[in-house]
This record gives sequence, C-alpha cells and structure tokens, in this order.
Amino acid sequence: MIHLKIKKAEFEGSPNIGLFGLATDKYIVIPEGLNKENELSKKVINTKAARTDLIGVFLAGNSNALLLPKIIEDLELRRLKGQAKKLNIKLKIIDSKYTALGNMILCNDKGCIASPKLKNHFEEIESALEVKVTEGKLLGVDIVGSVCIATNKGFLLNIDAEEEEFKFVKKQLKVEGDIGTVNFGSPFVKSGLIANSKGVIIGNQTTGPEIARITEALGFL
Repeated sequence: MIHLKIKKAEFEGSPNIGLFGLATDKYIVIPEGLNKENELSKKVINTKAARTDLIGVFLAGNSNALLLPKIIEDLELRRLKGQAKKLNIKLKIIDSKYTALGNMILCNDKGCIASPKLKNHFEEIESALEVKVTEGKLLGVDIVGSVCIATNKGFLLNIDAEEEEFKFVKKQLKVEGDIGTVNFGSPFVKSGLIANSKGVIIGNQTTGPEIARITEALGFL
C-alpha cells in the first residue's frame, strides 16, 4: 500500500501553491524554493518559466511529456533539456501565442481536455502526451486547467460546475472525481494544489473540510 502524502504549504507567502508547480506520476516541476516541500516524487525538475516561478501557469504535462510555452527563455530551456535528459522526460515547445499552457490544458496519463484556442496544436499535443486531446470549455471559460486538477486516480473540479461538465471531465480523463474549493473558498482549484497519485501539496489556507473533499476527489479515500 502506498502511504498517502499530504502537506500544507505556501511559497513566498502565497497559499496559491499550484501556480508554482506541477506533478505527474513520473516527475515534479517546481522552483528550487519548493524543494523542501516536495514529497511527491524523487524525480525533480527545478526551473523558472519565462523568468518567473509560475511553473503551474505556463507549463503542462503528464508522465509522457512536459509541454513548454514559446516564451521559455533560452537559458531555461537549456537547463530543462539537461534535467529532462537525465530523467528520461520528453520536452515539447508549443509555438502558440497563448502561453499559459497550465491554465489551458487539463490532462493526466489517460486523457486531455484543451482550450479551443490551442486547436491548431492538438495534433502535436496528442503526439507528445500520448493521449487523446478533446476540445472543451468548463464553466464557460477556456482556462480549463485553472478550474480543475486531475491525477491518474481522480480529479477535483470547480464547485460551480454543471453536472454535464462533471460527466465530461470524468469521461475524457477516465477517472472518478468530485467538486470543491481550496484555500478557504477559492473556486480556482488548480491554484491551490500540486498533486499526483502519491499525494498532494495543498495551499496552507485550505480548511479541514476542503482537505477531506480534496483527498476523496483525488482518489485517496
């Protein structure tokens, strides 16, 4: 049995921990300042994204590949290539004017929902992630990656989602899930979480009832 790892954290005073990292079952990508908070993977990539620590905003990926925006800096890319090669992780730059890939792509190792604004790049995203990419919006917005977070065990969707949207996510990502909030009521659930099948790092303003909902939604109960 895998021991569930749950840790409350902040980064530079912000409880919006999900803006600063992403995790898959193979690796985790975080700024160096978050290393001490990481218990989700031994395969760690430390980087910046477009000279910022907003890794969860600009990067997206699953166990098969890490997707990078075209605004990634040359120095960042060189460092990423070196780390990714050591960990046997594939990198793919998506040459789109829409650079907040983490906000526009929702994926796990079983499926992917992507913003209509990335439609011209669906084929290359599919090839990199090795899963089917489905066009979609959630709650009327195309920033699908900000209102939901998914792992290979479950997903947590914005609490205001309609039943049909919930069923849509469940069908495309092939996992069970639930609706909820983070950080004392924030509906942008991705902003408060970094998660994979082994555990979750949660924004430190998240309440006990929210944590219970999160752990159940992500398939730990």
